[in-house]
Amino acid sequence: MPFLPARPNLGQLRNQAKDLLRAAQRGEPDALARIGDRVILASAQLAIAREHGFSSWPALKLEVTRREVFNSRDLSRLAQLLREHPSLATTRMEHWCDHKRGADVLGYMAMLRFDHERLGLPADLPGTAAMAKALIDAGAPVDGQPGDRETPLITAASYGDAEVARVLIDAGADIEAKSTLDSGGVPGGTALHHAAVFTMTEVVDLLVASGARIDSLEMAATAGDLSGWEPAAFPLQNRLRALVFAADHERLDVIDALVAAGTPVNEADEKWQRMPLHTAAGSGRAGSVRRLLAHGADPNLRDPATHRTAKEWRADFFS
Repeated sequence: MPFLPARPNLGQLRNQAKDLLRAAQRGEPDALARIGDRVILASAQLAIAREHGFSSWPALKLEVTRREVFNSRDLSRLAQLLREHPSLATTRMEHWCDHKRGADVLGYMAMLRFDHERLGLPADLPGTAAMAKALIDAGAPVDGQPGDRETPLITAASYGDAEVARVLIDAGADIEAKSTLDSGGVPGGTALHHAAVFTMTEVVDLLVASGARIDSLEMAATAGDLSGWEPAAFPLQNRLRALVFAADHERLDVIDALVAAGTPVNEADEKWQRMPLHTAAGSGRAGSVRRLLAHGADPNLRDPATHRTAKEWRADFFS
């Protein structure tokens, strides 16, 4: 079954139906088999819809329209669409080539800014939070659908849309919900874990301010506050990972505290094989790079995970 292209184009689908009809009218066997006994445009449209997984042409048209409205962030069109078809706020987006498992509507809005280039949308993409709020007001489940691998808040944390994350939190999203163990990203992780791993510092700060639980030295380092988390009390591997997170989120005071506790700056952690200087350089964290260099980090060492030096990540930081 062919999936719909990531950039919806109803005109292109109409042309496919017209091409199919013309082929059937010429008597081409394959086209006749697809279109059935009634060689009319409605039959060709139905064939195209069914081949894409829809029960009817109007159902296909409605799904394409929904995604076009989401991509345009047009609140007035969304309001009209939901008045006529309220179920579009609560049903998953289906049969898209880039979301083959289906997509939760709030999760899709949380990904939109990050995916703008791939979808041919402008880099400056306002309006995702307003669209998310309108969907919630229309009944979209704030924590997603039963069986989803992650909640919309986890998606917003992974993709870095702090405005959508704020709307979800204000609407009562479960901050401590965890992704499933077979999910991508951080299996079994909370929104905070995802924001930490994917270097979405603005979302980290929002989640912490909203009461997200700090459950490890690593997450305390990510949040930039080691109060109650004495580094010297933790094994070396925890401290190495904490130093990487502190560097990745530019928590300079935490870097100082971890180094003061004897955490080496030129050693990779065993689990992820990441080094703080290389991570900071790769994330564009100039402040962290300068602080780590001051603590003796070697820009010429090769990262065991990527086999690159910190200079190779960001030569401009070391020129």
